[in-house]
Amino acid sequence: MNTSDKFKFRLGLFVTAGLLLFAIAIFFIGKQKNLFNPTIRLTAVFGNVGGLQVGNNIRFSGINVGTVDGISILTDTSVMVEMIIDKNPQRFIKKDAYATIGSEGLMGDKVITLTQGTVSAGPVADGDLLRSSDPIETDAIISSLQVSGENAEIVTGQLAEILYKINNGSGTLGRLISDTTIADDLEKTIENLKSGSKGLSQNMEAAKNNVLLRGYYKKQKRKIEEKKREAEEKAKEQKESEEKKK
Repeated sequence: MNTSDKFKFRLGLFVTAGLLLFAIAIFFIGKQKNLFNPTIRLTAVFGNVGGLQVGNNIRFSGINVGTVDGISILTDTSVMVEMIIDKNPQRFIKKDAYATIGSEGLMGDKVITLTQGTVSAGPVADGDLLRSSDPIETDAIISSLQVSGENAEIVTGQLAEILYKINNGSGTLGRLISDTTIADDLEKTIENLKSGSKGLSQNMEAAKNNVLLRGYYKKQKRKIEEKKREAEEKAKEQKESEEKKK
């Protein structure tokens, strides 16, 4: 084989390999864009798309079922998104399903998520317009977090100020913690209350044994015993009446 034949052979191998790689690339791109599978087209109108782009994925039940095919502005407050959906999951996507825009992770690409809808609504058809809900803007989330952080900073500062005053004996709680005299007085007050309670019990016992009050306590005791007997008799009569009915 001369030099010219070797060059032609190598050129043929290079061209063949290039065509093979090109065919493989077309296959994978076509598969990604659903060019070789039966598909349906759906649309949804959003107030804003939050950075959604053509080619972003469409998910249903956590599975990629299609891609965004087109985005066009209808008015100053509405944007229409055209979607290409694989025909296989069509029967599971209902006419009252919602299209929502989310993200793949915190900073990932935007995706459209389709809800399942209700069984009674029936499956979507080619060309249907789905209901939609606008995405929450990242700026709004950051702004909300910033406000929460500022509020937390204020509360933390106030707590630090209160603890500082307590540690330095300011206020009632601070004086109670730092001044041992107040704590001693409080302890004595509690002991006096205990002593008073004990003395009251002793006085009550003494009153029961007093000649002048002994009759009163005995009378009260008889009344309690009479009420107890009456209750027992009623219970006994009720029990006998129930046994007779049986």
